Amino acid sequence: MEKKETDSGELFLVPTPIGNLEDMTIRAVNILKKVDFILAEDTRNSIPLLKHFGIEKKVFSHHQHNEHQATKEIIKFLKEGKNIALISDAGTPAISDPGFYLVREVIKYNLKVTCLPGATAFVPALVCAGLPVDRFTFEGFLPLKKGRQTRLKELAKETRTIVFYESPHRLLKTIDELILHCGSERQASITREISKIYEETIRGNLLELKQYFNNQGVKGEFVVCLAGI
Repeated sequence: MEKKETDSGELFLVPTPIGNLEDMTIRAVNILKKVDFILAEDTRNSIPLLKHFGIEKKVFSHHQHNEHQATKEIIKFLKEGKNIALISDAGTPAISDPGFYLVREVIKYNLKVTCLPGATAFVPALVCAGLPVDRFTFEGFLPLKKGRQTRLKELAKETRTIVFYESPHRLLKTIDELILHCGSERQASITREISKIYEETIRGNLLELKQYFNNQGVKGEFVVCLAGI
């Protein structure tokens, strides 16, 4: 990360653990120790993590409510030669988290962006699903209201494996909607609490998954993998 006085700085997107702290990479720790300052989705979550790894840097909030305003200042610092890291609460920045807008704007100014490989929830869930992984589509979070039914109808016709995130209070409703559009026999896999102590993956058709979570209850954060037609 050495640079000449006239060089521009670099934006690093640094994945953080989604559960087990041992998922933090050595490279991620080293980058966070070397940058000039860190942008975090929620400093209340990030500061304890940074302290755990002995990282003492200035940390500033960067989230969906301030990223448009903050980006101009960040680009200014990059032009001045500052190296900056962006982290989210968990996982890889910009994957269903803040970061896309900042990356796009930094690229517009021909400034350097590097994303470190590391933790993200949908990859382990997909690999463990037992569904085809040669071709898949990642949907992030499905629309909450506007466009939701249209999206579900489109996904019902998708030939690739479909991967998306879901929250605990919407999971059962989402399974019911998938049964309505895809049929109860469509194969799926639901993984919860990836890299945490209560991690589990449940596989079967949609009706079996509905029965399981009706009986066991719904706790944690979920990744849903749905077979294509």
